[in-house]
Amino acid sequence: MSTHVTSLTLDGLDQLSGHARRCVFWEMDPAAVHDSRGFCDQEFEKEAWLSMVMLEWGSCGQVAVMDGKPVGSALYAPPHTVPRARLFPTAPVSADAVLLTSVRLEPAGEERDLGTTLLRAVVADLVRRGVRALEAFGLSDTGDDRPTSDVASATAALQCSPEECMVRSDFLADFGFEVVAPHHRFPRMRLEIDSDIGWKEDVEAALEQLLESAALSMVEIGEKADSRAPVGVSASTQVRSAADNSSASSSANV
Repeated sequence: MSTHVTSLTLDGLDQLSGHARRCVFWEMDPAAVHDSRGFCDQEFEKEAWLSMVMLEWGSCGQVAVMDGKPVGSALYAPPHTVPRARLFPTAPVSADAVLLTSVRLEPAGEERDLGTTLLRAVVADLVRRGVRALEAFGLSDTGDDRPTSDVASATAALQCSPEECMVRSDFLADFGFEVVAPHHRFPRMRLEIDSDIGWKEDVEAALEQLLESAALSMVEIGEKADSRAPVGVSASTQVRSAADNSSASSSANV
């Protein structure tokens, strides 16, 4: 089975799982959702939010697809575009950071541990865009009802809730996030993004190409030298003979 992770586009919203397409936990003010009294078309509202962010800021998601079917997604955006972000007790998000809102997986994605792969794709995208940090409001357990997975399952429930729509603190910590605003339930966590990551990879690739080119050049030089030598005499033999002649000439002059 082939799996690939790509940036979310306006033409590729169908690559989101069913829950991810209709979840507005982050994208709408809870009061507005309550006032709609069930008349809110959540899928329409989610598409409108995604379109707005992508038109103003660029891609705001990474999606994992396996054999043409969505198996996971990670969404992130500038914090000022996320209505619920300001309501957490550990708000606000730092001015230099982008907010990671959700990481969701289908069962097939869980089996292949694609949550980490999706986060790596998020970080790689933000490195290219010059973002300094990625922050998230983690979800910590307060009882014995800990789920079997640190990443929300895309098919676990139809209703939005912190358990369904937030990223577990343990998962974030394992990836390298650190707590910058402690809370027993909703700690704000931060991952410093090393801008050197991108150019180090480029330099390593360039050095590898340079070494390959140098090796090829040495081979070509050796082949040319051998081609100039008389039949049956190698280039190295010629060099040694020339050195011996030069030494003998110097001794005679003395």
